Amino acid sequence: MLDKIHNPDILNCISNLSSDEVFTPPQVVSQILDRLPESIWSDKNTKFLDPTTKSGVFLREITKRLLKGLEKDFPNIEKRLSHILKNQVYGISTSNLTSLMSRRTVYCSKFANNKYSIIKFNNEEGNIRFFSSDHLWSKDGNCKYCGVNKTIYDREKDLESYSYSFIHTDDPQNFFDMKFDVIIGNPPYQMKDGGAGASATPIYNKFVEAAIKLQP
Repeated sequence: MLDKIHNPDILNCISNLSSDEVFTPPQVVSQILDRLPESIWSDKNTKFLDPTTKSGVFLREITKRLLKGLEKDFPNIEKRLSHILKNQVYGISTSNLTSLMSRRTVYCSKFANNKYSIIKFNNEEGNIRFFSSDHLWSKDGNCKYCGVNKTIYDREKDLESYSYSFIHTDDPQNFFDMKFDVIIGNPPYQMKDGGAGASATPIYNKFVEAAIKLQP
């Protein structure tokens, strides 16, 4: 009977928030991480950034690999976990909602400084943060940063505008002000541009360009 028990990964069971925010399956994340050099998982100084964290799955899987790779450096698992989450794993969420989801996934709590968090930070966000940003509209009605049209995405404050912070700045270095070794994630691919039919503006390349600016 024990062989028939089904214990699914919760991150395989969550529905996508929208066509703009699609969650990455854990198995796909593992395949992506497999492409990184094996040696980084035993390096206590390697810093990772997911600039578009949604469910927190990249950060969780990175943490799991570091927990195994750094066992010799930190035999005590609590000290090992504390070092990893406070010094090696960072995320920029796509929205305030996904920041709560990501912290729940990685810290086991929506807030990094309460009694339920497996690691205590001195602030609510820890190293998984949401940075509010706005589209910068040019004279032609398109955003200077991502190229979307003002008629579609110039919304009320209570509505999501999808002005992803990592690509809505001239200097991505300002978010954490540190050097990252690995920038990895699954950014939004495109956004509606107001054209005919299903016309959309690609934006995934904007995230790649912003990551390159940080020279990981």
